[in-house]
Amino acid sequence: MLNSRPISRRNVLRGLGAAVCLPFLESLAPRALAATVSAAGAAAGKRPVRMAVVYMANGVNVSKWVPQGFGRDFELSPTLSPLAPLKNDLLVLTELTNRAAFGGDGHYVKSAGLLTGTTITKTTGKDIRAGGVSMDQLAAQRIGHLTPLPSLELGIEPVETGIDGNVGYTRLYSSHISWATPTTPVGKEINPRLAFDRLFRSNARAEGDNRSVLDLVGEQAKAVRSKVGGADRDKLDNYLESVRAVEKRIDFNNRQRAEEHKLSPEQLTAVEAMERRITEFVGHPDRQKLFGAGEAGHGGRRGILSTDHSEHVRLMLDMMVLAFWSDSTRVATFMFGNAVSGRNFSFLEGVRGGHHEISHHKNEARNLEQYQKINQWHVGQYAYMLNRMKEIKDGPDGATLLDNSMVLFGSCMRDGNAHDPKNLPLLMAGKAGGTLATGRHLVYEKNTPLCNLYTSMLDRLGAPAPRFGDSTGPLAGLDDPTSGGTGVG
Repeated sequence: MLNSRPISRRNVLRGLGAAVCLPFLESLAPRALAATVSAAGAAAGKRPVRMAVVYMANGVNVSKWVPQGFGRDFELSPTLSPLAPLKNDLLVLTELTNRAAFGGDGHYVKSAGLLTGTTITKTTGKDIRAGGVSMDQLAAQRIGHLTPLPSLELGIEPVETGIDGNVGYTRLYSSHISWATPTTPVGKEINPRLAFDRLFRSNARAEGDNRSVLDLVGEQAKAVRSKVGGADRDKLDNYLESVRAVEKRIDFNNRQRAEEHKLSPEQLTAVEAMERRITEFVGHPDRQKLFGAGEAGHGGRRGILSTDHSEHVRLMLDMMVLAFWSDSTRVATFMFGNAVSGRNFSFLEGVRGGHHEISHHKNEARNLEQYQKINQWHVGQYAYMLNRMKEIKDGPDGATLLDNSMVLFGSCMRDGNAHDPKNLPLLMAGKAGGTLATGRHLVYEKNTPLCNLYTSMLDRLGAPAPRFGDSTGPLAGLDDPTSGGTGVG
């Protein structure tokens, strides 16, 4: 890598068991590539577009969600207030509907079919069927060969098992929004250490190996640093410092967990290994013991593998940012929680109880107030991720990582009390390489297909699908800065 040959974009820093992809550094690009990137408007030189889907369970308090006004003349609602500094990077999308989720009671039809635009098969066993491939996995199949990881799936809560007797569905459906085939959900990684290792290690971490990946690639990092210009040197330093900062936070949390449960480093390593096996094998008998009811079910007890929820979420969001920054993948999904998540949000001032229970607010003022606070907390974490992406320069034209991305946030139902899949609460941030005209509230005709949005996103990602689910074509108005009124689509 460090000989006189031009260093390709796909090269990585390699060490003993480590593989750290580099962000785009103009002075390391082949001369022809640098020329096309620098040429104004040269399509061949544009930075790649990345796509993330950030999923929140249990719907929203509608009265505190909807902005006032439309088009560019709109004001953010109380729930969306954490996004105020990012308003010009945002699209609020109103009146998009997942028609395939009309049938079936409860959450499962809405959540498992959110990204497929199809109706899941009702079953109480393991013969689950979503009816189609999810849009993120369709993208991974078409452009995944361009990056080390075709896609990245992250979450917080482990796979649910058992049967929801209220609606007659297996709880397996609650844990997945990504589907590689109609019958194959894509497992999500919930352990920050294992997610980090997936991004930055070329093979499994040896037992007891707590060395930093940057120590493993230190000599190559120094050699690369000596070959780049001043601006690229600053970019490289910033990137490597960010990788190390995330790694340190993971190490700190793991030490806290070990001290809390009086575990030796070897025992913690063994627990993490079992965590991976449990995630992969949902029927493991030790699952409740290790995760605790608060992680594996809907109670509040903490297990060995639990950690501070806010920090856990932010570590996972930071992992997605690092993955996009290094172009390790261009497709990612994140689940704040499983469908019917009973996550206890009593850590928020004025909230007492679990997410799902509070979402069934019965139109009671106290429940609605707590529901809105939970929604606003989720929007705040989304804003945290977007701000991180906006801080990162992505290419020589002054664009940021957020400018070259699409980050969709939303829930599979509008109101958790009504389980309504119409007019979903959806936000899109980023300009998708200049193809999205942001800073607007777009209000579409009632029941405009959600899949029209997916068709438009896939096209911008370079994985076009003229028809997807019940789409009738691309979603109108996304690139037109003058549109935004009722019926724009």
